[in-house]
This record gives sequence, C-alpha cells and structure tokens, in this order.
Amino acid sequence: MIRNLRRTDLLAVGLALLLAWVVIYPILIVAADAADWTAVRAFLTRPGEWAALWASIWISLLSAVLAAAIGIPLAFLFEWFDFPGRKTLGALIALPVVLPPLVGVIAFLFLYGESGFIARAIQTALHLEQAPWRLQGAGAILLVHAYSMYVYFYLFTRAGLAKLDVSMLEAAQALGASTRATVWRVIIPLLRPSLVGAAMLTFMTALGSFSAPYIFGGGFRVMTTQIVATKLNGDLPLAMVETVALAVIAVAGLAILRGTEGDDILVALGKGIAPRPRPIRRAGVRRLATVAGWGLAILLLLPHLTLALVSLVPYGAWTTEILPPVINFENYRRLFSEPERLRPMLNSLWMAAASTAVAVVLALAGGWLVVRKRVALRRVIEGLLALPWALPGTVFAIALAITFSVNAPLQLRFVLVGTAVILPLAYLVRALPLTGRGILASYRQLDPTLEEAAASLGAGRWRTLARVTLPQLRPGLAAGASLAFVAALGDIVASIVLYTYETRPVSIEILSSLRLAETGVAAAFGVVLMLVSALVLGVGARR
Repeated sequence: MIRNLRRTDLLAVGLALLLAWVVIYPILIVAADAADWTAVRAFLTRPGEWAALWASIWISLLSAVLAAAIGIPLAFLFEWFDFPGRKTLGALIALPVVLPPLVGVIAFLFLYGESGFIARAIQTALHLEQAPWRLQGAGAILLVHAYSMYVYFYLFTRAGLAKLDVSMLEAAQALGASTRATVWRVIIPLLRPSLVGAAMLTFMTALGSFSAPYIFGGGFRVMTTQIVATKLNGDLPLAMVETVALAVIAVAGLAILRGTEGDDILVALGKGIAPRPRPIRRAGVRRLATVAGWGLAILLLLPHLTLALVSLVPYGAWTTEILPPVINFENYRRLFSEPERLRPMLNSLWMAAASTAVAVVLALAGGWLVVRKRVALRRVIEGLLALPWALPGTVFAIALAITFSVNAPLQLRFVLVGTAVILPLAYLVRALPLTGRGILASYRQLDPTLEEAAASLGAGRWRTLARVTLPQLRPGLAAGASLAFVAALGDIVASIVLYTYETRPVSIEILSSLRLAETGVAAAFGVVLMLVSALVLGVGARR
C-alpha cells in the first residue's frame, strides 16, 4: 500500500514538473528578462491600458454568456429529442469551430462586412448610397465570438448528457418532481463539470482572442491587440507587463470558475444507461423542429459557403460585381499539383496529430491522478492543464522561442527553435486545456465501482483501462481531442512566430496567399481545412 502510494505521488510530482516546464517556465524566463519598474509605472498611469484590460474582461464574460445561451439549448435539443435529420443537423451545428481563426474572421468579413455579400445585396436592392451597416467594434467582436465559441458548450454539454443515468431521472419522476425541479436539482448538478469546463474554455479563448479584435476592433482595443501594438512600437518591457496583467486576470477567472466546480465525484449509481432521444410525436411540432434546425444550420453555414464560393474564383476574375463572373477549380488544381503548396497541409496534419496524441495521454494521466487518486498536487496539476488557454498565443510563442533558443541543459533549456519539434510543442501546450477539461469532466462522472468490479473479476490495470475506463471516458475524450486537433490544424498565432520554411503549416501558407492577393488559393486552403476538421469533429461527436 505504501509502495503504491509513493509511486502515485512520484507520478504526480513528475507530471506536475513536466507541465510546469512547458507551461510556466518559458513565461518566467521572459518575464525575468523583460519586466522593469519603468514599464510597470507606465502601465499603471496610462488610462488606455486600464481601458483595454477592462474591455478584455467584459468581452470575455459576455462571450461566455452568449455562447452558453446558444450552445446549451442546442445540446439538449439534439441529444434528447429525435426528429428527421437530427444526426446530420447535430454534426452541422458544430461546424463553426472548423473555421481556423484567421480564415473564419475573413470569411465572416466577406459575408457580413460592409463590403460583404449581404451588405452589397441589401445596398443594391434598396438603392442605398452607403453600406447598411458597419461591422466594427465590441458588438462585432461579440458576434464573432458567440458564433465560433458556442461549440464548446454544445459539445461538452452533449458529452455530459450522454453520461447521465436514466434511473436518476426516473427516480425524480417517481418522487413527484416537476420537469423544472428535475432539471435544476438533478440534471444541472450532474452536468456541472461539463458546463464549468465549457465556461473555462470559452472565457480563456475570448480573453486570448486576437483575430476577431484585430480585424473588427477598429478603435476598440482589448489587451491582446494592445500587446501587439506595444510590441510593434518597440516597447517590449511594457508589452510583457501587459501580458502579466492579462495572465493575472485569466488566473483569477480560472480560480473563480474552478471554485464553482467543486471536487465532488458526481455519478449516477444506477443502470448506467443514458436517456434515449425522445421522438417528437406531434406532426406539426416535428416539422417545425426540422425546419428550424435546417434554417439554423444554413445560417451557421453561410460563412463556410462564402469561403467555398471564393475558393472557386480564379485569380483576378472578381472585382466589383456582387457575384463572381467566373468560377472553376483552378485553385484546387494548384493546391494539390504543386508540391510546395501541398507540403504545408501535410505539415499541419502530422503536427496536429502528434500534439493531440500527447495531450490526450497527459490529460488521461492527469485525470487519473486528480480524480481517482486525489493526490496532494491535484489542484496544481489541474491548474497547469487549464493555464495555457489563459495566455495570449503570441506571447506564449515568443516565450517558447526565447526559452528554447539557448543551449543550457543545466537550466533545462535546449535548442528547439528551427527544428520540427518546436511547433508541435507549442500546439501541445495550447491543446492541454481542451483535452484536460473534457477528460477531467468525464472522469468526475465515471462511476468508480465499475473499475472496482473489473478488478474484482481479475482484470489487470491495463485491461481495465482499455475495456472499462476508456469506453466510459470516450464522449469527453473524443470531444476534447477533436477540438484540440482542429485548433492545432488551423493555428496562426504560434505558427507565425515559430515556423521555418520547411515546417511552415497551412495557416502560414494562407496568410502568404492573402498577401499575394491570391484570395482564391487562400480560400481553397480554408475549404480543405474545413473538410478535414468537419471529419474529425464528426468522429468526435459520434455516440
């Protein structure tokens, strides 16, 4: 017993040190090198700095609220009710997440911007002299965030609903509980780990968001765009102070959300059978649900369709017309026939797969130590798994570049910059919150007596893991892994700092094509990314 306890503690210490080395150590290196009191005084005395920090806070909070208001009802609809097209629509609803951040923002601009398709059509139809709206400022940022981030609540809530035990609902009904009481007293407490996990991811994502504030912010600054502006002005110490301030807010928000989750293992000790989708028996309501579902799916697919249309436009063939005069597959031919254009796609695929696989292994180890073994370092491990999403991607990438550009083994610093390791390492760290939250939430809903029963029947540790634990964890594991893979596949923030010509990912090739005014080629890359991401998310959403 003592030997097993010591082994578990050693594993916990080893995992905590490994996570600290890749998550905290690079930030400490940069902070020690860059911060000075002159920069701190400048930050404290400039009203613009405080305005940007406050804007980051309330934009992130409202983004989480809006994402929850959209994602949670959709999860209940597609997990609990059966109507024509439910499975297809359930997969389509998750598609907004397949747009890489940069490509998604540009597609949104092409569609809803003042010179986009919809604005041009309305302006032409109503004979307006100017565009009917200007998509800029805080409202535009919130719109893009709500559109792209509700998927966190949708996927994690569906994963939680798939783990509910029908016997708990039957018991509540037998005791005379109303539908409202059952939802608030039974379902919500059991879903709490999934809901808090989704809220954490949404808050952290919005807090570190760069693409949407950069494209749509205009004169409205959040801290991520403020940091970039400060860096461009050459004031690196002030930029690092801004980064520390943003990280403090992120850690405080993480601690508050973590406090609402609790440490209780919330499981349903019953039949172990999830509720089956309920068929909608009234024909009129069933038709209404089907029409509403397809209408919502089409609305959510409009940016994807816009990107697909732009990908069919040859170079220089579209100028001021509302619709392109010529469409063909020339851009796709160039993408797949030119080796130098195909290489970035292959680079992104293998780097995303490698980083996701390692992130899943670390999250599984963390979940086992935090939830099952309840080691003394469980809060440290859980905090380290969630922390990377709180840091702006650009600053974290710069921290990795500075830390791992020096060969100092005694300081645990090795030359990784310029090698094929540095980008997967950056993707791995950014993937830890996605895999960690999904797997931790599933571990907390997993009935420990199932593993005990397998052990009592003679199953070894590895057989119990393969035959009992992993199948029970599959909904949360698949949701987290699919999101991590998609995020790594379309990453732009870390990639632009750490790539080399040989290791450049597809996001860098998209940016290069846009700079060369090859909009169709960039859109074709975006469409391929969407298709691959949709396939991965479809696998992750399967029950």
